[in-house]
Amino acid sequence: MNIVNRLTIRHLKQNKRRTLVTIIGVIISVAMVTAVATLGFSFLDLMQRQTIAESGEWHVLYKDVSKEQLAAIQNDAATKVVTITKDLGYARLVGADNSTKPYLFIQAYNKQGFTQFPIQLSKGRLPRTDKEIVISEAIVKNAKVKYEIGDHLTLPVGERFEKGSDKPLDQSELLRREDGKLNESLQQITNRELSVVGFIKRPVMEPAWAPGYTIISYIDDTNMKATDRVNAAVALKTLDRSLFDHADQLAKMNDIDSVEYNHDLLHYYGLSKSKASSSTIISLALIIMAVIMIGSISLIYNAFAISVSERSRHLGMLASVGATKRQKRNSVFFEGVIIGLISIPIGILCGLAGIGITFLFINSIIQGALGTTEKLTLIITPMSLLIACVVSMLTIFISTFVPAIKASKIFAIDAMRQTADVKLTPKAVKTSKLMRKFIGIEAEIGLKNIKRNKRRYHATVFSLVISIVLFLTVSFFTANLKQSLALSQEGVNYDIQIWYSNWKPLDDSTVQSIASLDDVSEYNVIEWNMVNAWFDEAAIADELRKAVKQDRSALKEGKYLYGIKINAMNDSSLQAYAKAVGANYEQLTNPDHPAAIVVDTIHYKDETSGKFVNTKAIHAKTGQSLNLSYINEETNKETQLNKVTIAAMTDQLPMGMRSAELGTLDIIVSKRVKERLMDEKSMSFVHSQLFLKSKNPMKTQQEIEEFRASNLFFLNEYESRVMEEQRILIMSVFSYGFIVLISAVSIANIFNTISTSITLRKREFAMLKSVGMTPKGFAKMMNYESIFYGLKSLLFGLPISFVVMYLIYRALANKFSYGFVFPWMSILSVIAAVFVIVSAAMLYSSAKVKKENIIDALKQESI
Repeated sequence: MNIVNRLTIRHLKQNKRRTLVTIIGVIISVAMVTAVATLGFSFLDLMQRQTIAESGEWHVLYKDVSKEQLAAIQNDAATKVVTITKDLGYARLVGADNSTKPYLFIQAYNKQGFTQFPIQLSKGRLPRTDKEIVISEAIVKNAKVKYEIGDHLTLPVGERFEKGSDKPLDQSELLRREDGKLNESLQQITNRELSVVGFIKRPVMEPAWAPGYTIISYIDDTNMKATDRVNAAVALKTLDRSLFDHADQLAKMNDIDSVEYNHDLLHYYGLSKSKASSSTIISLALIIMAVIMIGSISLIYNAFAISVSERSRHLGMLASVGATKRQKRNSVFFEGVIIGLISIPIGILCGLAGIGITFLFINSIIQGALGTTEKLTLIITPMSLLIACVVSMLTIFISTFVPAIKASKIFAIDAMRQTADVKLTPKAVKTSKLMRKFIGIEAEIGLKNIKRNKRRYHATVFSLVISIVLFLTVSFFTANLKQSLALSQEGVNYDIQIWYSNWKPLDDSTVQSIASLDDVSEYNVIEWNMVNAWFDEAAIADELRKAVKQDRSALKEGKYLYGIKINAMNDSSLQAYAKAVGANYEQLTNPDHPAAIVVDTIHYKDETSGKFVNTKAIHAKTGQSLNLSYINEETNKETQLNKVTIAAMTDQLPMGMRSAELGTLDIIVSKRVKERLMDEKSMSFVHSQLFLKSKNPMKTQQEIEEFRASNLFFLNEYESRVMEEQRILIMSVFSYGFIVLISAVSIANIFNTISTSITLRKREFAMLKSVGMTPKGFAKMMNYESIFYGLKSLLFGLPISFVVMYLIYRALANKFSYGFVFPWMSILSVIAAVFVIVSAAMLYSSAKVKKENIIDALKQESI
């Protein structure tokens, strides 16, 4: 170790406080990088495991392949595991106590399928031949049909066909009913002899509305005939963007007609066939990495910049005894290496410990509130540690580079005279005469100090600007990420949906019987009819206006025909909804002056561009009237109905309603108003549905099955709603955790910069006190300095934040379309926080300075 490096180590030891402050700053920075990297990998791992638990571990599905095509897939170099599946068909479940599930649905898997797909054996063993089956426990518990291991079954198996259709129905298709009777039949029937060898838990792949209970058999590809057809679910060896092109090419070379991808799983590996999705992910990843890097660099850079400023005399002394530019520069780099060797391991451990503790709280929230099967685990991968180390080392290098260059240029005489940091002209420190007159000599001294010590002032303002940008950027990013996630979800806000198979209105006795069940916590009945209304071109949705400019035939006398869905709610639900959206309930229930709540915001997926769009359904104002009409489909004759006044406009949907499509509009009214709006003919096509929220949806479902009428149909969407809530909750935890980390770094950054700067000014403050500045005057000077710092940082920080927020908005616009909205609450919060934090840092630092002895402070050379 050369003499310069020894002197650098000695200097670090002598200035313990400054060294400790720098080390703590680097530890916080490294901990943040480690925590974010680990959180990202852990979050992706959770979603990968959750998706595999729900749909199986496969990446590409080749449908309806022959034995020859299957061999080509198995021999492909990219293939890791091939799971063979086949839907054998449906068989009548004799003696079933659930008329909404009258079938057995038979699937077959090969040996790999039992491990690659979520099949949980609860009793017995798995099938080993195509003559053996395992049965879902739900058949015994729900359908009340008893089977035992060893039972031999003869099942006539066929495919479901709706009457009048030649297209077979699958498990995702609802049971077809009409007037309480089945409107479908089983065809192409083949008898199968099967033996029961075990029981499985109800497969999570089986939709709640599926008409058949799942039973699983075995399929062996070695016994396939040339005419047999199966589905091949492939797990790949390597996952990258090329898998989509490779799968398409493989299918084309082997004449395979249908290829599907497990998009839900591939998304969590960062892969998407959609270029829009890929560009969105890449853009957001780059923006997040830039935010983290900038925050870390600003924190560490300020520490080293102030360090070099304070060490200028020391470096000048080295120059006076022959130290070269390279040696002076390397002394700063060596200081960075020493601090990095101490800080990086500690920062990584702190980051891992912090995120691990966070996971403990997150898991209890998720499992307690949503009952999820998978939980967050701390995933420590070589890649996450490498990212943390590389980003931290790169950050330290960048942070030390500029101070090191400045250090190499320090001359001995300038350093001895301390002129390197303070180079003044009378004009540079000149202040307005009005300054002293209106705010006093203390404010003028504070302003002159800022102008005199521009490097420290710029370092502090830069730190504040970065903190503002970091906080607003991350707040905007998390809010938009949640909005994007909400757009991509189905919007299910209930557990169970109930209706008559012929869509006739639900009678009050049925509604009350179901709503009074023990576990039902909330219910809503919606009766709806479709009518029409003509709107001026200027009032229609922006997306429609763009379309009609290209095709004017959609307009009639300058007006566009909207579909109006009139939704009538029961009084209690309407009153609660009106209060939530700020509407007058009495106005909504007055049939003499019909009024409605208009849902003026819709979100949908544009099939052409693949974007999720959030837009205004219509441009209207409260108090405006809608002229309703009804068009007879047979005669195409339009009949005018009554007018309805817009009582309120909202983007909130009541329970049970989902977002309307483009070109349609949802209005919510009371039943009395709906009767006044409609005529007898248009009222003949009323649809009615009951929506429930339940504390125990599965138990409520069983209770409904026990007493319901034969033509009453229901759909349990609890699992779908839980999945949506789970993803939004996890995303919220991820997002707000990121905000907390960024906020902590920002506050530490400001405190570090200001406190170090104040500490370095001990001699200056001692001189001011020695010439008569009172404690009150000193406090006043510091307060005005805080105001100057805050105003200047906001002047630069807010415009830069707006630019970064817009870049994030444009990155998300590749996949999602909605209006750019300023986060006003976050902006107001950050303005208040800047002054609070700066003032707190100033008070904290100046309180320590006040205790210093004037003579000792004037003699002090190090901190």
